[in-house]
Amino acid sequence: MDDTSELAAGQAEGGGRRSRGEGRGAAARRASRTGGGPGPSLPYITRKIKEYEVLDEAGLALIEANADLILEEIGIEFREDPEALQLWKEAGADVRGERVHFPKGLCRELLKTAPSSFTWHARNPERSVQIGGKATVFAPVYGPPFVRDLEGNRRYATIEDFRNFVKLAYMAPSMHSSGGTVCEPVDVPVNKRHLDMVYSHIKYSDKPFMGSVTAPERAEDTIAMAKLVFGDEFVENNCVTLNLINANSPMVFDETMVGALKVYARHNQACVVSPFILSGAMSPVTVAGTLTQILAEVLAGAAFTQLIRKGAPVLFGTFAASISMQSGAPTFGSPEPSLVSYGAAQLARRLGIPFRTGGSLCGSKVPDAQAAHESANTINMTLLAGTNFVLHAAGWLEGGLVSSYEKFMIDQDQLGMMQKLAEGVDLSENAQALDAIREVGPGSHYLGCAHTQANFQTAFYRSPLADNNSFEQWEIEGQKRIEERANALCRSWLESYEAPYLDPAIDDALLAYVASRKDSMPDAFT
Repeated sequence: MDDTSELAAGQAEGGGRRSRGEGRGAAARRASRTGGGPGPSLPYITRKIKEYEVLDEAGLALIEANADLILEEIGIEFREDPEALQLWKEAGADVRGERVHFPKGLCRELLKTAPSSFTWHARNPERSVQIGGKATVFAPVYGPPFVRDLEGNRRYATIEDFRNFVKLAYMAPSMHSSGGTVCEPVDVPVNKRHLDMVYSHIKYSDKPFMGSVTAPERAEDTIAMAKLVFGDEFVENNCVTLNLINANSPMVFDETMVGALKVYARHNQACVVSPFILSGAMSPVTVAGTLTQILAEVLAGAAFTQLIRKGAPVLFGTFAASISMQSGAPTFGSPEPSLVSYGAAQLARRLGIPFRTGGSLCGSKVPDAQAAHESANTINMTLLAGTNFVLHAAGWLEGGLVSSYEKFMIDQDQLGMMQKLAEGVDLSENAQALDAIREVGPGSHYLGCAHTQANFQTAFYRSPLADNNSFEQWEIEGQKRIEERANALCRSWLESYEAPYLDPAIDDALLAYVASRKDSMPDAFT
């Protein structure tokens, strides 16, 4: 499958200082250059490039030894969950109140039953992805309560925004999952919105989706809805949903996260055990100290999944950012969190479980140059680290407070570039190009040679958004910035969206389940 031809996407243009006729002509020219639509989905990435590593054997051994000391001497708290404490006691841990102290090697021994890779199944089998090994899977932004919409407004997100982002993730060729909480739809009651969110993932996309983790009963609803789609037996024996379980750093797992983890692990669904780290506030200010704490937290949380069900899939996750020591605000795209993620990826590979980090992270308030360079720094590191599952790969703005339509479109374009980079260097006979070099010889050029003519359509990644034309052509076409082009492309995609097929009987069963669950409880907005 060719990246350059299939990632090319058209853009409707018009307005500005041009007449309507001129706008249509420019739109046609751009559509002819870029392919005119979002194109078929690309498969999940199978990396052919080496991982970038920042720690040698001595450094890794030091971090691991220090993490063992934390687990044994300081311990990890599992709050307000007597079952978890009892399971740890039976496994051989020293439980003192809500704090668990782990004998050296206990967590690693438990993790030997966790799979090193597994399939995350989509309702459309052609969209299923591998998690682990050389695979990289991109999922959109997760969690923001606000959106920056196509009219330029920053406002609270709605369920309509949620559906739109699911649709965009479905249409984006380089996006492999529709994600989870792509934004928080605040116009739906807190205790019921998860039902609409899970239904939207199933209805408006056929890519793999994430489940609700905000309460154990909401995790149970996710499982019940997944079983209506896949069947009971399939869900119990296969992973159909990934679920984000954050450690409440430093060194705490609260009852909400532990409760959701238990539900998903019991049903053989994947948990991404992921410390949420703002270095300097929730971990030490140093890279080595942060890595040590992250490893200890992941070992405890990931091993706990195996106490619930041996063989349940689990990921070594981390979200690493630093803070401004002047204001306390989180910062992104800086070198220290990159070093943390590179090191954590190495530690995950040594544990033998899949790894999650990174995304297209930034602190900027709008999709400007700051957003671009911070996101580029983060997503490049994410791929080179060897990340298996990438949350926040597109749409993240304002330190995770905002899901941005325009930035989603810009980011998904960058993800296509990452897919091309991950292919590495082609050394086939065609790629060696000796025929071309012989034909052209000294002092000529390659524009008209046979090899160029045969390969020009697929030779390089073609962005649907970047303008690489002359100044004069850019001026004639309205002097549009990339945010404006992203806005137009986003509108075009949403206007042309067509839902993937969903069996009407399954749809009816899902709607009936959602209605029944909503009728069973009063609305709650807190």
